[in-house]
Amino acid sequence: MKINPDAEIFIPNGAGADEALSQTTHLGIGAHQDDLEILALHGVLQGLKSNNSFFSGITCTDGAGSPRAGKFADVSDAEMKEIRLEEQRQAASKGEYSAMIQLKHPSSVVKDPASTTLADELESILLAACPSVVYTHNLADKHSTHVAVSTAVIEAMRRLPDDRRPKQLYGVEVWRTLDWLPDEKKVLLDLSGAEELALSLIGLYESQIAGGKRYDEATVGRWRANATYFESHGTDMYTLVAYAMDLSPLVLNKNLSVTSFMSSLLDEFRQDVLDTLAVHAGRTNDTPIQ
Repeated sequence: MKINPDAEIFIPNGAGADEALSQTTHLGIGAHQDDLEILALHGVLQGLKSNNSFFSGITCTDGAGSPRAGKFADVSDAEMKEIRLEEQRQAASKGEYSAMIQLKHPSSVVKDPASTTLADELESILLAACPSVVYTHNLADKHSTHVAVSTAVIEAMRRLPDDRRPKQLYGVEVWRTLDWLPDEKKVLLDLSGAEELALSLIGLYESQIAGGKRYDEATVGRWRANATYFESHGTDMYTLVAYAMDLSPLVLNKNLSVTSFMSSLLDEFRQDVLDTLAVHAGRTNDTPIQ
């Protein structure tokens, strides 16, 4: 693989890197340490449930810029990088990941629109791993580094030969819920029964949780809310569910731009809101919506 020479490939069970990558069926690609345990828990579960499924993860940045408070308030960027790298290794071990790759890029490199470094590396890893399903950030995420990662993933997958291309690419919610997606466009990732695992995996990131960000409770709370609020006229089908958008059309159709793809989804949301409102707006003597 052609990746950053400072990158780390961690194999929790001690197998060879080539073997661990080649058996990967589900791959998560996140911007920061702890993103995988939020956006790709569905893939982690597949690896734990089946002898024929194996989850691997990629974290793209070095973790230096994370917010910190409490006992981590005075930790330097260099120290924080090492802390977060180790937290990611612990999560990979606890989740029994097949392989865990940390590319260790500064966020500035990942977000540089003129750089192809990340897409080049992801292409190389995808060719080595050849997963069937890939999870990454969704294109409506409000964190710019997350969106930079998802667009690099799309670019890398577009370059792959047809016979080496993953069958599914999911953009999962992290820094913005996908509740606004039209129901027929939501991909429901069933996480029912995984609350204890989720809390234990996300809870390993003490530098974030003790540092002032309760990602563990917030994430599980969102999944529980999704399960309840998805259907207004029926009982809950799940206890926990993550929402994702299907990004596969962007890989299959290289002429489809990410902005056009997102514009179409946003237009559907806008029209749905206005159509519903138009039925009832007369009660307020409102002027017609144009």
